[in-house]
Amino acid sequence: MLVFADYDWNLVWENRDLLLDGLWTAVSVSIVGLALSVVLGLVLALMRMGPKPASWIAAGYVNVFRGVPALVSVIWVYFGLSLLLGVEFSVFQAGVIALTLLYSAFIAEIYRSALTAIPKGQREAGLALGMKPARIFFSVTLPQATKIAIPNIGSMFIGMVKDTSTFTVIGLVEVVRVTQNLNSTYFQPFVLYTAAALLYVVAAFAIDFLFRLVERVMESPPKGRIARAVTRRKRRRIEALLERVGASPSQVA
Repeated sequence: MLVFADYDWNLVWENRDLLLDGLWTAVSVSIVGLALSVVLGLVLALMRMGPKPASWIAAGYVNVFRGVPALVSVIWVYFGLSLLLGVEFSVFQAGVIALTLLYSAFIAEIYRSALTAIPKGQREAGLALGMKPARIFFSVTLPQATKIAIPNIGSMFIGMVKDTSTFTVIGLVEVVRVTQNLNSTYFQPFVLYTAAALLYVVAAFAIDFLFRLVERVMESPPKGRIARAVTRRKRRRIEALLERVGASPSQVA
């Protein structure tokens, strides 16, 4: 005969502030880590597409850090790299560095595949028009590659938020650490860990929704209310610029 414990679901509501603070800690570490990972990942992608030995260095970095678990990475950063460099990292800084080291390797491959998907004829057309290579890259190639990479970057961000659950080992007070602390007081593991799981699921849905909005804004033509609002603002700026030079939109068209 199964014996069911009394589940006190009120604990979730009573400790909602602690749980939400833990979720915000996880998200904030992930936001900073994502920003740094995108920048470093783009640099690594360009290195992999470049000449040797830069391509070898980038390939080695990507292959090494794609195989390192998040738990090992954060322990290595917090207890190892800090001693090697003589710098005492906070748990927040160690978490950001660990995520950046890991996910920049994945994002490098995402950007590399996205950049190779852009037709080379666009670069050649830009050069024929007298554009500098740097301007072609930042104005033509990179925006299109980012549009292709956005869905996968969103998936990486969800993975980052989940991987912060392993950072309890260095004392980061995120969702799992808060849940552990509450469980040691109330001894309600099923209730508290169910609440933690639901928080991660809600965060994943919210992140997916946000990145889908970004994806729709970047579509040509853009879709959705936000995208249309952004397009209207751009149109007004163009019309204002044309008025300054004494031309009308119909004349330009």
